[in-house]
Amino acid sequence: MKLHAIETGMFKLDGGAMFGVVPKTIWQKTNPADENNMCTWAMRCLLIEDGNKLTLIDTGIGNKQSEKFFSHYYLHGDDGLDSSLKKLGFHRDDVTDVFLTHLHFDHCGGAIELDGSKEKFVPAFKNATFWSNQRHWQWATKPNPREKASFLSENILPIQESGQLKFIERPSDFTATPLGFDVLFVDGHTDSMMIPHISYKGRTIVYMADLLPSTGHIPLPYVMGYDTRPLITIEEKAEFLQTAAEKNFVLMLEHDSVNQCCTLVNTEKGVRLGETFALSEI
Repeated sequence: MKLHAIETGMFKLDGGAMFGVVPKTIWQKTNPADENNMCTWAMRCLLIEDGNKLTLIDTGIGNKQSEKFFSHYYLHGDDGLDSSLKKLGFHRDDVTDVFLTHLHFDHCGGAIELDGSKEKFVPAFKNATFWSNQRHWQWATKPNPREKASFLSENILPIQESGQLKFIERPSDFTATPLGFDVLFVDGHTDSMMIPHISYKGRTIVYMADLLPSTGHIPLPYVMGYDTRPLITIEEKAEFLQTAAEKNFVLMLEHDSVNQCCTLVNTEKGVRLGETFALSEI
């Protein structure tokens, strides 16, 4: 097995929204904002090369939305999904499985593209099986008013219409998958988000999605304003971070613009940042 970080570019989100009740005077020390109060975030995916399977976890924001839509998020950087795959000698047609932690647009937008006629939405990975879970799919396709702007039908419904969609079962909050890794289900950010746990080179690599967007979010109160159930997020974070520190998990950070991976340590103030490093250094 080989793991590869797939950088799909940077975007910007409001710093206050990303840190919830934490004052700007505190969070800007780790995530400085621009003159519009916007902070830079990565959209980092994970590619798992394992035998005849090539699994991509999350897909970034994609490129099919309107210029007006993208203008709100200030996309920048030199990296893209296709160029990052190409650097590793792969093409999107080589991907056998696309695992979507959840269906917010910055995590699944790259799963669907416009066809050659620019009139129809089709899977961007024509040879892949797409994986979600039944509870989250229902949540995303019948969205609540708070999340409606994050669940875009053109990112979601064409997956099912293609016949390439399968669901991960949730018999418990931590379960094995057919893809060779386990997932932790969490419900604070959005209902039934999936957090992959991958055994790799004697370590457990955890792809954090939006349970822990960046190293700046490690302290428990640092919870995004986007979370639908912030108190549940804090409970889920507290339990996970303690386990991660005790077991020396490697956390792969989807949105941290500087750090690909980190570890955690226990301190007198609670769980805090340990080491930071690139995935390739493991």
